[in-house]
Amino acid sequence: MTAGRDRGGFWRSNSLTLCFGAAFLVVLGAQAVAGRAEFNEQLAVEGLQQIGFGDYLMSSDFAVDVTENWQSEFLQFFLYIFGTVYLLQRGSPESKPLDRAGTESERDQRMGDHARADSPRWAGTKDWRQALYSRSLGLVMAVFFLLSWLAQSISGAAAYNELRLRQLQAPIPWRSYLASSDFWNRSLQNWQSELLAVAAMAVLSVYLRQRGSPESKPVGATHGATGVEG
Repeated sequence: MTAGRDRGGFWRSNSLTLCFGAAFLVVLGAQAVAGRAEFNEQLAVEGLQQIGFGDYLMSSDFAVDVTENWQSEFLQFFLYIFGTVYLLQRGSPESKPLDRAGTESERDQRMGDHARADSPRWAGTKDWRQALYSRSLGLVMAVFFLLSWLAQSISGAAAYNELRLRQLQAPIPWRSYLASSDFWNRSLQNWQSELLAVAAMAVLSVYLRQRGSPESKPVGATHGATGVEG
């Protein structure tokens, strides 16, 4: 294996994705265990039969808890990806340099005639493929957000109606659930936390450092250095 290639092999070369992916599965499993326990406690209070772990995994209660978090995370990245094209924060490594706001030139982005031999093929085109590829990351995040938000609304409506039936109330249609306080409370409580986290990261990274992290400036960089990563 030559220098410059994956010296550490597959695991080292993909350790960030693999570690966070594994942690995601562990936490998701732990959430399912805790969620089932809480759900069964509610059933016990209401004098109803408790459900097994497999049944809980297929329940709307578990689905809505999962999807409401997914949609807020994808919304965060969608807004961050598109917002940082034009929005700047002096001194933050999360921001571009102050003189580079906007979509930047084709030379800077290695597009069209400025694409290199090792550039993605669609970067060198001059038609819809380049336009689509040059926005593909943000667009995919937007699609993931919309799909997970849709899934949240469907599973949330099912969970909401199950609760209403247990309380001897008539279920409501999906379109009515979209206007309900339950749907918007689930959505907005996650959105505000994600927006706060992004704002905090942008500001705190101006003055604080984490040695070796690309999310931080170099330890000795000035507070005013913008768009510089460690």
